[in-house]
Amino acid sequence: QVQLMESGGGSVQAGGSLRLSCVSPGGYRFSGGRMGWFRQAPGKEREGIASITDDGNKYGDAVKGRFTISRDNAETTLYLQMNNLKPEDTAMYYCAADPRWCSGVCLSQYLYHYWGQGTQVTVSS
Repeated sequence: QVQLMESGGGSVQAGGSLRLSCVSPGGYRFSGGRMGWFRQAPGKEREGIASITDDGNKYGDAVKGRFTISRDNAETTLYLQMNNLKPEDTAMYYCAADPRWCSGVCLSQYLYHYWGQGTQVTVSS
């Protein structure tokens, strides 16, 4: 079973920035297939916010223009750069991956097989 591990969460004031990272202790490579970031606030459904597929990088409307998904050249680390954070961005953030090909936006949680345990992001006003 592939394990993913997120880091970089924390508490920040509105307008601030954080960068989340995701690695696989077992050596899963973020190459091909689909990979993405999701978040879940208390009492809400898990929301897809950014993905990388062969079709390119896609973003949810709530984070477009503020968040950037990327991976390192070695394809061992997935990043989420979050700028201009807002209190409504407060949530548990998860990285996810799946080796299968995906076309389009690919932000549904049901498209991903491998998940991390999450890292908490809290934005205060």
